[in-house]
Parts: sequence; structure tokens; C-alpha cells
Amino acid sequence: MDFSAHLGLPYLQPSQAQKHVTVNEALERIDALVQLSVISCPTDVAGLSPTEGDRYIVPASATAAWSG
Repeated sequence: MDFSAHLGLPYLQPSQAQKHVTVNEALERIDALVQLSVISCPTDVAGLSPTEGDRYIVPASATAAWSG
């Protein structure tokens, strides 16, 4: 599969089955990369519970669900 140079978006191939899968993957990448912004840069993330699409700058000392 060929990908775009800058965002790595997958190109549709002429004989590709399930083209919607490739297009949806590309849309998810665009959604994640374009106009990036974060909600917060907390020093303690213990009390935060993120939802789908939330972005935080996580401190290196994070533990539990926030580690890694």
C-alpha cells in the first residue's frame, strides 16, 4: 500500500476491496494530527479521567493508567 509523504495517509488502490476501511483510517489520522491542541499540561494526573479524543501532556512521573 502506498502512503502520502507527510501524514502517511493510505492511498486507495484501483483493485482494493473495502475501500471504506482505508478512507476511515485516513480520516482518523487526519483527525488526530490536524490542529493539535491539548486540554492541560498537569503536574498530577491522578484525579483526571480522560474521554475519547482528549489530549494531555502527561508528566514523566505518571503512574497507573497514565504510565507509558
